[in-house]
Amino acid sequence: MANEKQEDSLSSWTPPAGSWASSEARRRNMQAIRSRDTTPERMIRRLVHAQGLRYRVAARPLPGLRRTADMVFRPAKIAVFIDGCYWHGCPEHYVPPKTNPGYWSDKVARNIARDRDTDQRLTEAGWTVLRFWEHEPSAECAAQISAEVKQRRNSARKKGD
Repeated sequence: MANEKQEDSLSSWTPPAGSWASSEARRRNMQAIRSRDTTPERMIRRLVHAQGLRYRVAARPLPGLRRTADMVFRPAKIAVFIDGCYWHGCPEHYVPPKTNPGYWSDKVARNIARDRDTDQRLTEAGWTVLRFWEHEPSAECAAQISAEVKQRRNSARKKGD
C-alpha cells in the first residue's frame, strides 16, 4: 500500500514553479550527488593521512564564514578544496548541459564567484587556500598539501624560537 502511494506521487510529480529540475528523474539524480566525501576527496584524504597529517573534514575555516573547506589544517591555517569539474566550471572539462542551460550557466558562474570570494576572505585572514580539480592526480594533490602543511608548521616553529 505504501509503495502504491509512493509510485502515485512520483508519477504525478511536477516541478515547482521556477524549479531547476527539468524532470522528476533529473531532480532525484541531482539530489543524489554528494557535496562531501566524494571519491577524489577520500583518496586525497587517505594519502594525506598516511603521511601522518591530521585535519578536519568539511569544516569551516573561519567561524563567521558560512563556507566549508574539504580539509582544514587549523594550526597551519590551510584550507583545502577539491572542486568538481561540473559544479565549479573546470576550464578543461565543464560542458554546459543541454537542458535548462541558462539556469546551469548562471549557477556555475555563481559558484565560481563564491569560490573567488572564499579564497579572498581566507587569504585576508592569513590562511593559505589550496584548490584542486577532481581530475588532478590524487598523489600529486596529497604531496602538495603535505609540503605546504609542513612548510607552514616549520615557519611557525622558527618564529617561536
